Amino acid sequence: MSNVIACIDGSTATNGVVESAAWAASQMSAPLTLLHVIEEGHAAARQDMTGNIGLGSREKLLDELAELDAQKSKLLLEHGHQLLEQAKQKALQQDNVTDVSMRQRHGELVDSLLKLEPETRLLVLGLHGEDHSDGSHIGSQLETVLRRVHKPIMLCPDKFNAPQSAMLAYDASNSTKKSVELLAKSPLFSGMPVHVVMVGADSETNQAELDWARETLEQGGHDVETAIVAGDVEPALHQYQDQHDIGVMIMGAYGHSKIRQFLVGSTTTNMLEASKTPLLILR
Repeated sequence: MSNVIACIDGSTATNGVVESAAWAASQMSAPLTLLHVIEEGHAAARQDMTGNIGLGSREKLLDELAELDAQKSKLLLEHGHQLLEQAKQKALQQDNVTDVSMRQRHGELVDSLLKLEPETRLLVLGLHGEDHSDGSHIGSQLETVLRRVHKPIMLCPDKFNAPQSAMLAYDASNSTKKSVELLAKSPLFSGMPVHVVMVGADSETNQAELDWARETLEQGGHDVETAIVAGDVEPALHQYQDQHDIGVMIMGAYGHSKIRQFLVGSTTTNMLEASKTPLLILR
């Protein structure tokens, strides 16, 4: 069975990630895997000091450096293990969560996630990485992960509240139509009201597209609200979400449509930094 994979890094978003992932695992009756990656930049780099110091001094110093490397590696592993243990205990406190495993890897985060793709059903990441523990910036690797990992990704703020409703940013593209079909079949938002929102003109064509989305989601058992809103994509979507107190926004990944273009560049950064609720990116 595919897992919900939660990335744990010790940042301020860790609690939100664990609670979000545990909620999702419960909703989907899926196992939860907690992942901690020790990246290469955190490990001590061995230096070639040949020629800089004398032979005897060099051999002694290299031995000392090797010992320090080993100690640092051991400490990083132990620190990661403690983070995972704490996260596991927190996850097991959530309702209907019993199957929780822990994994620790060395290397780059994206490479580790790509290796785990075959067993991933949903990936959960914090909006704010450990380098931005004050919560003021999104994680530095987020854009790379969004571009390269081809699984649904839930991005979480530091504080998680279980959503009572969901909102799909819809543009009638093939990818967002697939998103509608996925939502209709997925247990993740089972029984929740779903709002389908387009940014654009209130035309017969757009209304017909929304009618299709409504019918598809209603067949999946959802109560559905549809809306067409005017304005720039990011503020228009957030305003609608705030007005209707919607717990999670759902979007398609990168592409060329008006909605998906705003996931690239400064608008993405502004939108994610301002987000107070989870954002689910569907592929």
